Amino acid sequence: MVVEKKGEKMKPARERIIFPLDVPTLEEATPYIDRLTGYVGMFKLGLELFIRSGPEAVRAIRSKGNTGIFIDLKLHDIPETVKRAAAVLADLDVAFATVHCGESVNMLESAVQGAGGRVGILAVTILTSVSQEDIKAAGFSEPYASNLTELVMARAQTAKTAGCAGVVCSGFEANAIKNAFGHNFLAVTPGIRPDWDGTQNDDQKRVMTPARAIKNGADYLVIGRPIRDAADPRDAARKIADEIHTADSSSA
Repeated sequence: MVVEKKGEKMKPARERIIFPLDVPTLEEATPYIDRLTGYVGMFKLGLELFIRSGPEAVRAIRSKGNTGIFIDLKLHDIPETVKRAAAVLADLDVAFATVHCGESVNMLESAVQGAGGRVGILAVTILTSVSQEDIKAAGFSEPYASNLTELVMARAQTAKTAGCAGVVCSGFEANAIKNAFGHNFLAVTPGIRPDWDGTQNDDQKRVMTPARAIKNGADYLVIGRPIRDAADPRDAARKIADEIHTADSSSA
């Protein structure tokens, strides 16, 4: 179902769900690709699976249908290396790839240049497993040592300046990012946990429900455990899509 919002057509709710294939082998990923094609908008390939079976996994997803593909390697290296890596990822014809914001705008600019407009570069601001205490322990100065949002916004500004398609951020920062950088600058949000989910004891520290993240302005939600660990992953994906649709409708 397509939702109208502020004069524009929103994506069907299920297309805003990104399911991470966080398993070590393609054999283990295949049942999820089979079950969830048509129920989620995108499959995310992270380090674990991509190192072993990257291009093969991309082909496996394509063979099942038109579900989008998101390569989440969080590239972080000297600009020329990142540029070349982004060009290789662009050759795979995927929707998104991630690069850490890091310390320099040059690295992000190089990623965008390497992608050549063929893949959207998303800058990772702060991992959702990182807490305020972690930032302080890492030696960040004020205002970042006492305010995660300030650090996220500073890194998002760097990503915007570099020409990135958007950022990966928690749902807590999505609204501020949309207000500061506009509707077309994407906010992709991990750390999503529905109220009915029973997988709260994990390494995610800044978590949020799908409805609240959508209302805060998130464009895509990365949702793994609540779908993967459900008795019926398809039913879990449908329930989350319904929650996203309700949130979209209430804010339209």
